[in-house]
Parts: sequence; C-alpha cells; structure tokens
Amino acid sequence: MLRSPGRGIQPRRVGRKRSSLPPGAVGGASMMAVRTWGLPVLMVLVLAAGGAFGGLADTVSVVGRSIVAVGTYQAMRRPPSVFLGTGFAVADGRHILTNAHVLPEKLDKAHREALVAFVGRGSEVQARELEEVLRDEDHDVVLLRFRGEPLSPLKVDPGPAREGQDIAFTGFPIGMVLGLYPVTHRGIISAVSPMAIPVKSGQGLTPDLVQRLKDTFDVYQLDATAYPGNSGSPLFHPDTGRVLGIVNKVLLTHGKEKALEAPSGITFAVPIIHAVNLMKRAGLSP
Repeated sequence: MLRSPGRGIQPRRVGRKRSSLPPGAVGGASMMAVRTWGLPVLMVLVLAAGGAFGGLADTVSVVGRSIVAVGTYQAMRRPPSVFLGTGFAVADGRHILTNAHVLPEKLDKAHREALVAFVGRGSEVQARELEEVLRDEDHDVVLLRFRGEPLSPLKVDPGPAREGQDIAFTGFPIGMVLGLYPVTHRGIISAVSPMAIPVKSGQGLTPDLVQRLKDTFDVYQLDATAYPGNSGSPLFHPDTGRVLGIVNKVLLTHGKEKALEAPSGITFAVPIIHAVNLMKRAGLSP
C-alpha cells in the first residue's frame, strides 16, 4: 500500500516554469516544453549560427564599401582619370590589394601623373594617391597604400577553396565606359588546377611558359565571366564576404590559355594565400 504524503511533504508539481523571456528568446534558440509520462521534457531547436551577413545582397552592400578602382590621374590630360583595374581594402583599411599587372609600367612624373585609388560611386568620387608597398610578380599580386581616412577592410579566408563552392566577385568591368559603379557576378569554383599546363608541341613553348611550368601553382577556375577592369576584384564567399582569391585574366593568358589557339574567355582567380604572404611580409595582419 502506498503511503499518503505527510503534512510536511508537498507533492512535487510537474509542469512548466514561468519565464520572463518571450518564447524563442533563450540563448538564440527556439524552446518548447512537452509532457511525456507526466514529466516535462525540454525540446530545444537550435538555430544555425549565422554569419555577419544574411545573404548575397547583404554581403554585396558591405563589400562595395571596400572596393576601389585603381588607375592614374593627370590634371592636364583628357580625360584626366584613367581606370586600369579593381582593388580592395585590407588590414587597416589604408592598404589595397590588386593585380601587379594593373599598375602602369611607369608614370609620367614630368606631367604629374599619379597612381590613385578612385573611391566612391558614380559622380561622387575621390582620388587617393597610392604608393607601392610590396609586389609578388610570380603570383601577380601587389600591395598598395594610401593616406587619409581608411576604408572598411575585407577579411580573408586563406584556406584552400573547394570545387563546386559558391563564389562572387565585385569590381569595375569596362570602367571607362560603364563608369564607377561596382558590378557583382556570382558562380562557382569549377576547378582547382595548375596555373600552367603543358602545350601539345615545343612550338608553343616560350621561356616564360617554361619557367611557369617549373614554378606552377594552383588557381581557381570560375564559371562566371570577368571583363577588362575586373582584374584585381576580390573573389569572396557570398554569405560571409571573406576573400578567397583575386580575379586575374592576364596572368592566365600566358599560362593555361597559351595551350589554346585563341583565348577561351574562362575566368581565373589567384588564391588569396599569396596576398596574405605579401601582407605578412609588410608586417600587416590579414
């Protein structure tokens, strides 16, 4: 026979405690209480932790603040501004990464031609004079610096990217025609493969290609099309904005596309790790 509880012993109440928090507001997870065999069981539906951005549209609005057009400015020239490619801010916001081939071989100092970053959008543009910090000709990467108010720097993801991974890149394609309006393309990494591949016969070999075959490195082949002016654009995660690589066409036309009779129009990107190594040499934190 079961004994009845004594006066000093109260039966345990089984149920749900009241909370001052609204439903679903505990620890960022949705919470629900159900009864099983008379006992409360707490079912926690854990929500995946989101990144800094909510999707490509949000990412593009943030990445766009870090993008610049790289070119030259000469007051007495017509037009005074010439766009050569795209760059993006890193580290302290006063350093710019782009392709080394974007920079002119020399500046007309006698007529005060200057290397500049064009910052802004449309007609609201400022020119910030740039100076070269370090360059890596083998991987076609250059680190530049400007003075004044910093831009919002992009974070990098130096790890290897995967084939099939979603990507996007933002830059200024055909900037001298379309104007200073950043354009975003999206796609996937279609392949990760060596930058230089052997040609079918010795007739296609050049001293430059022979050297590249000896010192080759992996590049990202993309299924999104880049245009003149996109060189130097950041290749980034659509959801987080972290940079995976730097869009590059010129370097690859002397490597992979040399094996073809005519350029294919395929877009490639150099992994960001090579730019990270350059930043570290300059004493910068990626």
